[in-house]
Amino acid sequence: MCCGRDVATEAQLKVVNLVIVQDLSRESARCFHALRIPSTLREMGVNELGPERAVRAAEARRIADAASTLLLQLRAEASAAPAFDPTDLRYEGDQRAHALITDQLRAAFPNDAILSEEAADDETRLRADRVWIVDPLDGTREFGERDEHGVWRTDFAIHIALWEKAHGLTVGVVALPARALIVESESPPAMPAASTGSLRLAVSRSRPPAFIEAIAESGRATLHPMGSAGVKATAVITGEVDAYVHSGGQYQWDSAAPVAAALAAGYVATRLDGSPLRYNVPDLLLPDLIICHPARVDELRALLNGAGVGFEGSAAESPR
Repeated sequence: MCCGRDVATEAQLKVVNLVIVQDLSRESARCFHALRIPSTLREMGVNELGPERAVRAAEARRIADAASTLLLQLRAEASAAPAFDPTDLRYEGDQRAHALITDQLRAAFPNDAILSEEAADDETRLRADRVWIVDPLDGTREFGERDEHGVWRTDFAIHIALWEKAHGLTVGVVALPARALIVESESPPAMPAASTGSLRLAVSRSRPPAFIEAIAESGRATLHPMGSAGVKATAVITGEVDAYVHSGGQYQWDSAAPVAAALAAGYVATRLDGSPLRYNVPDLLLPDLIICHPARVDELRALLNGAGVGFEGSAAESPR
């Protein structure tokens, strides 16, 4: 009988413990669901790729700022001169911005490769873990140009992007020196609400795609010509336009930084046919792209399809 009581007591204790554990589990679950758990490392204030990327992003912004100061100084010197040759100004801007950016990137990150518009392509970049993709002066024509009132154009930019193996584009800095504006992937601006009415499309002022006129004639889109891929992408990010559409010839350095900044801000950025934009691949040519507010991308795709480009009957190259 003594042993029987001991067995019964032990069984009763197990039941009591189970009830307590179940109650605690239910309470824990309630508290867990009431607590919002951050879904990404960025929400927790932690850079997904660690402190190294944050250091590189900060250095890219600093270098872009220094290059901006240089380009504005070159313009100021041209303005102060009795006469100047716009062609010489453009060449000097390209070369000196390239030298400043690449020299400072190499000094800061000697093990990283660099792909720049103003230098011969070194194919060792294809084996590198990190590659900086640089357009030291995007919108060279606009940099050396004044309007009919003698006022310097403002639609030129500086692009500095970082591509990393297994991650793709991880840093993008687009500086607009004449507008005192920098848009970057590390701290992208908040996305404005989608506009209503006809689509506002940023297009090249000198080389708009042939199909763009057909889209404009449909009455469902208005065209906003401007220079520099960086300026056009920034116009999307800031809400000045709804989308940027390009076809007909660009290279990796033309779009890498703008695309990185746009993606970080939540925008859609793809080839015309909807395939991914790929960087640090052997072929430097990356001839077409769209950058669009996500709320209006389906509308844009329908217009592109109707004009004979996009998902159906794409005029774009196949992705690599």
